[in-house]
Amino acid sequence: MTELLAEPRPLAVVRHASLNALADLRATYTPTSWTVGWLGRMLAQVAFFTVVGHLIGSAEHTRYLVIGNSLMTCVIEVMMVVASTTWERRAGTLPLLVAAPAELGLVFVGRSLQWTISGSGTSLVSLLVLAPLFGVHWTVGQFLTVVPLVLLTAFSTYAFGLVLAAAVLGTTGLRNITSNAAYLVMMAVCGVQVPVSYWPGAVQLAAECLPLTHGLRAVRAVADAEPLGTVLSRALPAAVAGACWLALALAVFRLTAARARRTGSVVYS
Repeated sequence: MTELLAEPRPLAVVRHASLNALADLRATYTPTSWTVGWLGRMLAQVAFFTVVGHLIGSAEHTRYLVIGNSLMTCVIEVMMVVASTTWERRAGTLPLLVAAPAELGLVFVGRSLQWTISGSGTSLVSLLVLAPLFGVHWTVGQFLTVVPLVLLTAFSTYAFGLVLAAAVLGTTGLRNITSNAAYLVMMAVCGVQVPVSYWPGAVQLAAECLPLTHGLRAVRAVADAEPLGTVLSRALPAAVAGACWLALALAVFRLTAARARRTGSVVYS
């Protein structure tokens, strides 16, 4: 009986929750709906913003925009974690998760990992297919370096999204507003459309706390054929920021679960 009530191991919790995430991925997309529906929509968005740089006749701006908006597509998708986290409340399973011995935050870390998989795939296709059309050409070695950088950006931004998800878990009506506002702010200030230096100092400081800012710098360094050491020095802050956001997300989920158990405020819808 003691073994049954013991808290499960963290990695086992994340692994089992991620199996649900993969099931959700298969239920959400078919190969056709993902390719034609989601991927087509995202590639059209990247092309739209990149053409702005092309129209003003600047090859440098065109390269800047196609890289920024290609990586941004993974961020847009991983921010869906804010909405998908609240699905547990609508499904009536949130009280069961709060009552379970497993830590609530670890469940949600694995529960929406499908967005990182799909989002990373979208960004990589855009960088591989669209970027060369607008003057960004990759060697095999460069693209193999870009792959882990995209995954790093997706997973670290996912950690940031988990913080927002935990914050709105009790107010599900804010889920879409929160996720949309978050990725639009990142699109504006993290160096996707304009350099971070364009913004006032306070905004720049906020941008430095977001993993996308550093992930973009690392990918741009690869595109500019910078040394591997430079690439790694720009990617490391993204990993550190992601780890900090993940720790904060777990703490907020822990507080949410404790408050729910104390007040009995968890509802079934």
